Amino acid sequence: MGFEIFINKPFLSNYSGTMPTYSAKVIDIKTGDKSVVISEIDADELMLRIGDRVKLTKGGYNVIAMVDISDSMVSRGQLGVYKDLLTEFPAEDGELVDLSIALTPPSVDFIRKKMKGGSLEKPELLSIVKDTISHSLSELEIAAFLMSEEFVGMNMDEVEDLTRAMVETGNTIDFGEPIVDKHSIGGVPGNKVTLLIVPIVAAGGLKIPKTSSRAITSPSGTADTMEVLAPVEFSVEELKQLLQKVGGYITWGGSLNLAPADDLFIQVEHPLSIDPKSQMLASIMAKKLAVGTNAMVLDLPTGKGTKVESFDDARKLGNEFVELGSRLGIRVRCGITYGGQPIGHTVGSALEAREALETLMGNGPNSLIEKSTALAGMLFEMNGVSAKGEGQRLAKDILRSGRAYQKMQEIIKQQGGKPNIKPEEIPVGDKRYTITSPADGYISSINNSSINAIAKAAGSPRCKGAGVKLYAKMGYAVKKGDPVIEIFAERESDLREAQAVIARKPPFLIEGMLLEEIPGY
Repeated sequence: MGFEIFINKPFLSNYSGTMPTYSAKVIDIKTGDKSVVISEIDADELMLRIGDRVKLTKGGYNVIAMVDISDSMVSRGQLGVYKDLLTEFPAEDGELVDLSIALTPPSVDFIRKKMKGGSLEKPELLSIVKDTISHSLSELEIAAFLMSEEFVGMNMDEVEDLTRAMVETGNTIDFGEPIVDKHSIGGVPGNKVTLLIVPIVAAGGLKIPKTSSRAITSPSGTADTMEVLAPVEFSVEELKQLLQKVGGYITWGGSLNLAPADDLFIQVEHPLSIDPKSQMLASIMAKKLAVGTNAMVLDLPTGKGTKVESFDDARKLGNEFVELGSRLGIRVRCGITYGGQPIGHTVGSALEAREALETLMGNGPNSLIEKSTALAGMLFEMNGVSAKGEGQRLAKDILRSGRAYQKMQEIIKQQGGKPNIKPEEIPVGDKRYTITSPADGYISSINNSSINAIAKAAGSPRCKGAGVKLYAKMGYAVKKGDPVIEIFAERESDLREAQAVIARKPPFLIEGMLLEEIPGY
């Protein structure tokens, strides 16, 4: 499959005739967009190319779709309809479908305007967002918009308008009372702090309905980790009941249709390996505005290998989030945190769930405790639960007293999980490989990118039990032969793939260790 921007195709923009009728053929494939397939002969006769837009009409249904071309999937006179299209265009094999050429949407002109360095107005951004959601734009046209954000940028007026457009084109939730939230821009493996912050904050009396994402580029998203402990998919009414019963929850937001354009933008960003700052701002704040967040704390990890590597850039980004929040009526406070190595000692859904429970029970790593309580404390201070400078102390008291663990048990129970589950009862992969220290010394660096790659190769997040455990982190003294990293997998093939990643991307360095020997005479 492929797509092509056809901004300059006059015969398409002027054509108004009706095309021939086709016989539908349902293709049991999901493509991620709205596409149909015609034969090479039909495409030539109709002067259609891959990525051209057509309008399909059948009975009372009509939809805009992109063209794919194949002689192996359909015959002449057939119209292949992918599964993605069936919800809006319920066709059956053999049904007759009228096809006509669709005009290029005006939003393509607005994308071109942005590419040339222009500023977009709210109606123009709304048009782009609407056409993205309706799949009236091809992936390449969406990519052109995102690349213009990456390299041309947006001013704050544009970012605000884009944020509001993303909210207006999706569902919203009104909880009927003040709520708070925590978010991280991501980029650090093992960042399971949400599983501590939510019960701490809820135990402190604030309402924190946490709607999280599944993994996009990481080995485990917050929703993936929480799903080890309890179900994470609920309706809006069920979420409102959860909040009333326990004061907080950790669920997946993908089925709620909150700012739906965001997921479509992310699908295009991922293969391009880009994350435009303006899109990041709009994406995060649109989800918060859609649920009526009153106050939020934003985690900005910084350090080597993170999305924001310098403190100066982190401060600048934090100030932009604060300004955007002010424009949207959301009080925002940002915490710049250290992200140069994984948080805690585990990466991967089941392993992270184990570590989060251990920490709530009083046995977790100090790095996880410090970060979680610092961010929770910021929420306490900005909402008057504690005096300025006393928020982290209160958060630590709630954690150490067991109140946070008790609250987490309540949350797990209300979400349909086993509230008394012990960390060791959570199954992890039984296919394992340990990387040991090749020399005496100190761990001088941990490679976040390598840790992520190893965990994903081992099967995470596809396999809940897959992941990585770190026995030593930066600054730790190790002896030759000491375990440093253990890999967990559920399949031997995944374990072998993870071992292959180690050779390409060493996950750690030890001061003074021999990195490679180059043979000579």
